[in-house]
Amino acid sequence: MNTIIMIPVATAIVSILVGTVLGYAIRKHSWEQKAQNAQNDADHILADAKAQVTAAEAEVNAQKQAAEAVKQSAENTKKEKILEAQEQIRDFRQKTEDELNVKKDNLARKKNRLQQREDTLDHKNSLLDEREAGLTQKEDQLKQQDASLKAKLAEADELVENRRQKLYDVAKLDKEQARKIVLDQLSDELVKERAEMIRNSNEEVKARADHYANQVIVDAIQSSAADTVAETTVSVVDLPNEEMKGRIIGREGRNIRSFEALTGIDLIIDDTPKVVTLSGFDPIRREIAKRAMERLIKDGRIHPARIEEMVDKARKEVNDDIYEAGESALMELGIHRMNPELVKTLGRLKYRTSYGQNVLSHSIEVGKLAGTMAAELGLDEKLAVRAGLLHDIGKAIDHDIEGSHVEIGVELTRKYHEPDVVVNAIAAHHGDVPKLSFIAELVVAADTISSARPGARSESLENYIRRLTELEKIAKSYQGVKQAYAIQAGREVRVMVEPDEISDDRTVILARDIRNQVEKELDYPGNIKITVIREKRVVAIAK
Repeated sequence: MNTIIMIPVATAIVSILVGTVLGYAIRKHSWEQKAQNAQNDADHILADAKAQVTAAEAEVNAQKQAAEAVKQSAENTKKEKILEAQEQIRDFRQKTEDELNVKKDNLARKKNRLQQREDTLDHKNSLLDEREAGLTQKEDQLKQQDASLKAKLAEADELVENRRQKLYDVAKLDKEQARKIVLDQLSDELVKERAEMIRNSNEEVKARADHYANQVIVDAIQSSAADTVAETTVSVVDLPNEEMKGRIIGREGRNIRSFEALTGIDLIIDDTPKVVTLSGFDPIRREIAKRAMERLIKDGRIHPARIEEMVDKARKEVNDDIYEAGESALMELGIHRMNPELVKTLGRLKYRTSYGQNVLSHSIEVGKLAGTMAAELGLDEKLAVRAGLLHDIGKAIDHDIEGSHVEIGVELTRKYHEPDVVVNAIAAHHGDVPKLSFIAELVVAADTISSARPGARSESLENYIRRLTELEKIAKSYQGVKQAYAIQAGREVRVMVEPDEISDDRTVILARDIRNQVEKELDYPGNIKITVIREKRVVAIAK
């Protein structure tokens, strides 16, 4: 019974033991599996950590290398800066040493000069001492001579007084008469001294003549001859008979109205036999009207259509003449390459007059004078000729454009691109603006010469005669003048004097006095030469 009970117990214990062992084995396997998994996870984590550590180490190494490179670059830059600074210090030190050496040399030279100057001053002081001693000696001698001279002067005064008294006694003169004789002698001596001073002044001026040669040459150029015409605002056309006047008037005056409308010129028909008068301020229109009227009279058929045809032909003919006149002026003066419109405007001056002068002839004359003077002075002759020719170009169209001929001329020449010297010469030839070149001065001088010559301008002829009369009157107003003649168109006055009344020395003073009075009282272009002539003739007849 006990045995039977023991077997189940043992079996139960064995079963428990086997279950326990099996459970332990199972749990051990599970633990081992978990441990293996944990080991694998740990290995993975360790591998990742090692990879991160490796990357960190690589980054640290790269940073270290970069830092080393930066450090090396900084070291290199530092060395370069140090070397550059050392080089600059060496250069500055060398430059400073050179400057110091130069200053030392200068100081040495100055010291030598000062030493030489000091030696020179010492030498001069010694010379001055010697001279002072000599002067002291001479002063003593002069004092002795002064005393001797005073004694001699006293003796001379006594002799003069005795001589004067003897003169009074011999000449039977009183004191006033003797004084007059002495003063006359003194006056003659002063005249000689004054004449000598004038001669010396003239010689000094001649010595400096080269400095003023340009002005003298310009003033010395004489005027040239040219034709003179009468300025007018009317033209007269001759008629073959009185019947022609009625044909010119036409039915109810239609021919006159048509003619005046086409030409812009007034047609005057009065009682004057066999003439009609054309009146107008525009000389070119007046010329066109005159030629058209002459053609109509010659043709004999006078009606509005014929008038229009003849006026057109006359206008074309005058325009051709104008351009030809401009070209002829350029060819005469040797001027090339001028704007055709400016040439045409220049040709219009052929029909323009001013104060009795034909303006184109006057302009050509001014161009020639200015060119001649420029050649004498060594200036640009062609530019001077061009400026002289164009100086009155504005007068060609001053009837059509408002403004002075100077303003119009400046505007025209600027429009057609003339040189600045030419434009300034035109603008300045009446003193409106400053003259910027010597050519402008030449144009003014040439214009004055051309305008002021005798007979150049009808209005100035009376003034010219008056000036000659005044010149001779001034010269004759001086005592001792026998005769005076104004010659060379008033450019020179020749004065004949009485040789017994005026000495050679007084002729110098007389010429100067006449010159001063002429400058003070008269207005005249250019210069006037005063020539005083003293001639004494002695005639003896042998029998």
